[in-house]
Amino acid sequence: MPKNNNFRLPSLKDAQIRTKETVKIEHNLFKLPEPTRNLGVGRKFFLRTYGCQANERDSETIAGILLEMGFTRTDFEEEADFILLNTCAVRKNAEDKVLGELGMLKKLKTKNPDLMFGLCGCMAQEEEIVQLLLKKYPQVDLIFGTHNIHRLPELLYNAMMTKEKTVEVYSKEGEVIENLPVKRFGKHKAWVNIMYGCDKFCTYCIVPYTRGKERSRLMNDILAEIQELKDTGYKEVTLLGQNVNAYGKDLDIENGFATLLEEVAKIGIPRIRFTTSHPWDFTDDMIDVIAKYNNVMPAIHLPVQSGNSGMLKIMGRRYTSEEYKSLYDRIIAKIPNCTFSTDIIVGFPNETDQQFQDTLDMVDYCKYDLAYTFIYSPREGTPAARMEDNVPMDVKSERLQRLNEKVGLYSNMNNQKYVGKVVRVLVDGLSKKNDQVYSGYSEENKLINFTGSQVQEGDIVKVLITDVKSWSLNGEVVE
Repeated sequence: MPKNNNFRLPSLKDAQIRTKETVKIEHNLFKLPEPTRNLGVGRKFFLRTYGCQANERDSETIAGILLEMGFTRTDFEEEADFILLNTCAVRKNAEDKVLGELGMLKKLKTKNPDLMFGLCGCMAQEEEIVQLLLKKYPQVDLIFGTHNIHRLPELLYNAMMTKEKTVEVYSKEGEVIENLPVKRFGKHKAWVNIMYGCDKFCTYCIVPYTRGKERSRLMNDILAEIQELKDTGYKEVTLLGQNVNAYGKDLDIENGFATLLEEVAKIGIPRIRFTTSHPWDFTDDMIDVIAKYNNVMPAIHLPVQSGNSGMLKIMGRRYTSEEYKSLYDRIIAKIPNCTFSTDIIVGFPNETDQQFQDTLDMVDYCKYDLAYTFIYSPREGTPAARMEDNVPMDVKSERLQRLNEKVGLYSNMNNQKYVGKVVRVLVDGLSKKNDQVYSGYSEENKLINFTGSQVQEGDIVKVLITDVKSWSLNGEVVE
């Protein structure tokens, strides 16, 4: 590896350290350093985001910072002076997509030697990936991680002025930095971070290493942000965290997430969602708040990962299949109209046919409306990556197919119940596939495609469901 004073490289070993030190919360107003203030004038940036909602929200901050620097945004790589990829490291195929994109975009640098390439996000937090980028992707000028987005102006200035590769990745527990610029990508729906990081350390997951320790924002900061969103016309907020229902543990707030959720509901914004929940931290107080307030949407993402208790133990999930079913039963008892989505991994090391059958049985029990299903993907640096990946790929693929068929069956079955019913839909706009049809989501988080007149983006309209698909419903606006 070349010697360079501009290199601060990641360390997964350092990233897994957890101390009892109080998390630093910074409220200083964001100010651009003097040399960076007009760096973007006359220049355009292209930003592509991979992965979860947390990355989407990070990209809103990145866009806000670049706009303050004078850049304008373009949707075309060919027009850009700065191309930045905000990346995901949860699965290998996500990383492969990014590396493939870097290869395809390389030709743009041949045409425009002054073009700057940057890579940030979770991939940047991985030692192996950064080493690969330094060795085989010379077109990448700037690499930074999830903890130092606020440092983007200085880092980009350094890379542009010195013409040297700049790498700055902090492998640490992290802090909370408020008052960063933001350019919201949606006009009526908004992501709101309530906490960062994760301390669960599921054996297959890289997130605790790439995102740092669990650290909550102060409740007043969250509520002020949501009040401002409501005042400016937003209709829906989604509360974000790697594990939202661990909110407030580090601040010693009793029943932290349930307390926050109730305070958010009292603000009166029409729709509130949250993601992602960990079954181990999902309390009865949370269930009571969701049941009590009509503006807390009855749609819960509740990752199960496996239906077998032995697998769950190896995965480090901290609950049994029986405890998961008990939680599901308690939610349904209090919120009968609740819909459920989940995450499921197939082919985890040592998974037997019977253990996979237990997962199919869990799907039969919960009858999920939607499931994100994945073949196990080893992540370098996690405990599971040291296990023998001993389930043959053809077995994994066959299991995934069987699982997806079952999930699709229940999704269609659940959707059939809506035929003839009227649901309330927040309008996203015209359908991408048909400009005569609108689309949006119901309170139950069902994708609705519908026809109607005098419909505006951001309206909440009543739609009569006339037909269903496996993954969406069709309807027409009713007065």
